[in-house]
Amino acid sequence: MLKWLGLTSYRFSVSWSRWQPDGRGALNPRGVAFYDRLVDGLLDRGIQPWATLYHWDLPQALQDAGGWPERDVAHRFADYAVSVADWLGDRLHTVITLDEPWCSAFLGYAAGVHAPGIQDDEAALRAAHHLLLGHGEAVAALRAKGSPARLGITLNNHPVRRFAERPTDLEAVRRIDGLTNRFFLDPLLRGEYPLDVVEDVASVTDFAHVRDGDLKLASAGLDLLGVSYYGPYVVTEPGTPEAMAVEAKAAAEAESGRLVPVGGVTVPLRPGVLPGGWSPRSPWVGSRDVAFVVPGPVVPTAGRDVSPGGLAEVLERLATDYVCPPIYITENGAAFEGAAAGGGVNDPERATYLADHLAACLETLENGVDVRGYFVWSLLDDFEWAWGYTRRFGMMHVDFDTMVRTPKTSAHYFRRVVRGNALPVR
Repeated sequence: MLKWLGLTSYRFSVSWSRWQPDGRGALNPRGVAFYDRLVDGLLDRGIQPWATLYHWDLPQALQDAGGWPERDVAHRFADYAVSVADWLGDRLHTVITLDEPWCSAFLGYAAGVHAPGIQDDEAALRAAHHLLLGHGEAVAALRAKGSPARLGITLNNHPVRRFAERPTDLEAVRRIDGLTNRFFLDPLLRGEYPLDVVEDVASVTDFAHVRDGDLKLASAGLDLLGVSYYGPYVVTEPGTPEAMAVEAKAAAEAESGRLVPVGGVTVPLRPGVLPGGWSPRSPWVGSRDVAFVVPGPVVPTAGRDVSPGGLAEVLERLATDYVCPPIYITENGAAFEGAAAGGGVNDPERATYLADHLAACLETLENGVDVRGYFVWSLLDDFEWAWGYTRRFGMMHVDFDTMVRTPKTSAHYFRRVVRGNALPVR
């Protein structure tokens, strides 16, 4: 599939649980052999292996010991990174330490939407810090080992916009932008947490878990910054008609047993999953009173606002506000169902989505932003965490009964882009 598309790079994730089931000690020979074959297979076909070390699957033994809220997990992560380098490091082109640590920390430990399904604000903030610490320790260990791979991290960045021209909405923007963007960008690129966000969450933690030297280690330097982009957040103050409409929609959809929009994140309703019942909670620690609205065109299967201009906004903000390393779009995509047509799958909406977002990348490149590459999420229809197999993000259709893979319209479009190294005229 990769050769057919004409791709020269492939981003994949190493499962820590598959590589080292207990999170420390012995490796799983079958897991190591799988990734060894994968890397060799990519190289044999002239494709650069881009490995992500952590995409949200923490070994159960480490979660049983407290998970990312515990400092020791950051040390274990660095050891794991070195073990991957021992086996694969001489063949990896790029290593991404973490994928979207905001999701691991706040969806996993504050909202309870993702694993481990915990709703504990203080634990979420400690998890966020220890994820950054683990990144820093892994980068330091890999560099000490002389790893030839380029080292980076992937963040899910969102432009945050106010719904109305009023000071209270501007304050809502500050709060959400602080927790989703600056809370990770500032430690990585400036070596400090944003003070306003520290004040926003002061009732939850005093940051005693942050030790001298932690942020210096986390900000030791990146060879690249990965950006996951899916859409903007539009926020408003609580109690407005727009906020009340969002709450009414959430109540109606919860009643119907379908989707629940919570704090800008649309999740499936899953009652009774956790002991005593389960209900989703806003991930925005210290800012749960902020209301989210979706004023623009929406991807029906995911409830996301479609805004290619938001990608340009994110990229230009990184270049303007930070001394930023080269940027790669490591994830960008949307869930569209598609329909069978002529032996294939017709998904023209995804092809248009990709064209518009690629055009946004070109626009920022022409404006002087150092954007080096673009990866679609995703190559194949896959397992989408809280969504399971109910949302199809792939350019390649997967029949989950037979495992037959079929290129969709979007795959044919992307093939033209890659092989022509240009956006085709539509």
